[in-house]
Amino acid sequence: MEILLHRTIQSGALVYRVIRRIGVALVAATFPAAAVAQPAGYPAKPIRVIAPFPAGGPVEVLTRVFTTRLHESMGQPFVIENRAGASGTIGTEFVAKAPRDGYTMLVHNCAYSSNVSFYKKLPFDPVTDFAPITQLDVTSGNLLVLHPSVPARSVKELIALAKARPGQLNYASAGVGSPQHVTAALFASMAGIQLTHVAYKGNPPAFADVVGGHIELMFVSPSVGRPYAQSGRLRGLGIAGPKRLPSLPDVPTVMETGLAGYNVTCWHGMWFPAGVPTEIVRRMNAEIVKALDTPEVRKYLAEADYFPVGNSPEEFAEFIRKDIAHQAGVAKTLGIQPSADA
Repeated sequence: MEILLHRTIQSGALVYRVIRRIGVALVAATFPAAAVAQPAGYPAKPIRVIAPFPAGGPVEVLTRVFTTRLHESMGQPFVIENRAGASGTIGTEFVAKAPRDGYTMLVHNCAYSSNVSFYKKLPFDPVTDFAPITQLDVTSGNLLVLHPSVPARSVKELIALAKARPGQLNYASAGVGSPQHVTAALFASMAGIQLTHVAYKGNPPAFADVVGGHIELMFVSPSVGRPYAQSGRLRGLGIAGPKRLPSLPDVPTVMETGLAGYNVTCWHGMWFPAGVPTEIVRRMNAEIVKALDTPEVRKYLAEADYFPVGNSPEEFAEFIRKDIAHQAGVAKTLGIQPSADA
């Protein structure tokens, strides 16, 4: 998740050991020098793709769009498995311990980087236990949605209401350290208000409780929240990212409403467990980048307000290194204490 602030943020001690060794370990783990040659005819069987969030959420929907294209180009099924929990760490751990044969992949979002700072100890090392394949996209930023029962019709009115009722307004998220959590926590911090965080095990149940009026507000993917904002079932108050969306031209950015410097986006990427032969990593990278150029994928990304990336494994590894350090600074700025071990 990219978060632009006016001041420089220093990384906390919590992730120092990870960051210190990233420069050497990341590339070494991604492209082991002793990797064996690519098995002939790869892929020769179905490939498992682990989505570490509940079925029906934005990560799984995005994954299905890509795996359909990969099935067509590589001739083998890509079977999606949802292993949700702990802001994606349960499914991520599963991939970290999977065989290094190129038949198990991970699809994750920016919580991959922020989880380092939101949990005291992860059951895997995000640097050394994975081989980055490519960054799929960068998002436009989440949409702030509010249940109509709340007497606020703009970001300014919401902030005023929260100041009058400190701690009485609740926001939902897909879990501690999730994009929804960090986006809302930074919003509250920069606005000088107190909101109560209610963490769920994934985006669908969190959003369902906002729609049902059990939780007052949430920062959610525009593709999820847009139909509800357009129908009036929820109020769309602001976009967390840097510019308005063509699909929601009347919804301003949060920055436009007066919260200067607030600019929060996320991203999605794909990984193998570390130790997968370099030739397989590069083959998969080439196939995913090719999929990014298909009309079907481009159409989906445009409709979801995602912007395609498709970088190299080395570029993605460097991006992760910087994002882990960046997220440590964000957690320090927000004063968020790490929760129990994942």
